[in-house]
Formats: sequence, C-alpha cells, structure tokens
Amino acid sequence: MASDPPAQADPADSAIDSVSVLSEDSRRRMFAFIRRARRAVTRDEAAASVGISRKLAAFHLDKLVDAGLLRARYETPGGTRKVGRQPKVYEPTDAQITVNIPDRRHELLADLLLDAVLTEQADENAGQAAMRAAQQRGRQMGEAARTETRPGRLGPERGLTACERLLDRYGYEPVRETPTRLRLRNCPFHPLAAKAPDLVCGMNQAFVSGYLDGLEVNGVRAALVPEPGECCVRLGSGDSESADDTPQGR
Repeated sequence: MASDPPAQADPADSAIDSVSVLSEDSRRRMFAFIRRARRAVTRDEAAASVGISRKLAAFHLDKLVDAGLLRARYETPGGTRKVGRQPKVYEPTDAQITVNIPDRRHELLADLLLDAVLTEQADENAGQAAMRAAQQRGRQMGEAARTETRPGRLGPERGLTACERLLDRYGYEPVRETPTRLRLRNCPFHPLAAKAPDLVCGMNQAFVSGYLDGLEVNGVRAALVPEPGECCVRLGSGDSESADDTPQGR
C-alpha cells in the first residue's frame, strides 16, 4: 500500500495567516496601493505610498509575497532598458481571502447549483438536477482521492478515517463518535440550509454519498439525521443508524 501524500495546507489556516500578515498598518496600506495600481509596482513606489524607507518597505513586501498575496519579479518599469540590474517589482496574485468562524463554504454550494442549472436534463426538475450535480461532484472527488492515495479495500473504520480528511478540509468539523460512526459538528452551508433545508440538506447528503461511492468505502452510508446547530448528515455503518434516520419522500 502506498503511503499517504503530504498533507495539504488548510485553506482556512492559509486565510487566517494572510489576514494576520495584513494586520500591520503599513503593510496593509501598501497592499491596497499595489492592488489599485493595476500594474507592477517598485519598492520605491510602495515605500513612498505609505511614507516609509525603502528597506522597511522591502521587509513588508517580502512578507506579503511569503503569504501568497503578492508575487515579485525583476522588470524595468515602462519597458525602458537601463544599465545595471533590473529593479524588483510587485503585483497582486489572484488569491482571495475569506475567513469564517465557523467555516462556511457557500462557494461550493453555488458552484453545485450552477452545474445543476447548466446540465439540467429534460426529464429532471431543478431539485433533481441539484441532487445529481452534488452526487456527481462528490463521486469525482472520491475517485480522485482514491487514485491519489491508493488505499486498497476500505471497510467502515478505515473508510471513515479516509473521509475525515475531506470533511475536515471543507469545514464539517467531523467528530468520531464510535469506530463506525462519524458526526459532523458544523454545517458549511449555514444559514442557507435553514432557508431551504430540503434542497440544501439533500444536496449535502448527495455530495457526501457520492464521495463515499467514489472512494469505494464499503459498509458506510450518509444518513440525514438533523441536529440543531450541526450538519444534517451523519456517516455510519449500515447497522449503526436506525431505519428512522432515512428521510421520507427522497
């Protein structure tokens, strides 16, 4: 069996680190100046924008580069070639900073709904298309994870362990209640789930079920077990949830 790949950086941790970098006033003002410039900015220009020395500006700019908020390269401003080394210039990256505590993933929900709208079939209504899109996305992610990690046969216990990684990364705050039951303490789609629980919770269940299928986890299902303040989905072995957990009319 292949070893697990290196852990990926948590997007929430990266966002918090970026916000921390921007907590310094001069650094934040330089970052805003460079974003508004719409072109590569030199150290001298960045320093002048906040009234600090070039050396101190270089320190702050390097912090912004390390945080992934700026990228740096050597270029002659205006394209005019001069004798000597080209100056270092800075421009913003495409990084977006979003910090939610507890974690929210409204962009995932919006992306799934957009897929549903664009691929709705003649024999589907909008709700059915949304469930299909969520299930397909989950399956694709599960298949990708299986290809990457090559975990072999996954029974309930090892399967839930494998699922925890994705669920934690997407803000579900998974908690292992028993070796074969996983509870999700946070709903990444709140408060939208409260506005349309049948739709959003159904998509949530379809997404997680698709992931289980794609990862080829045996003996585990995603059941709708609504709890106040938590995700509506609970993962467990077939005999760890009662028949009453299965939603009616789905």
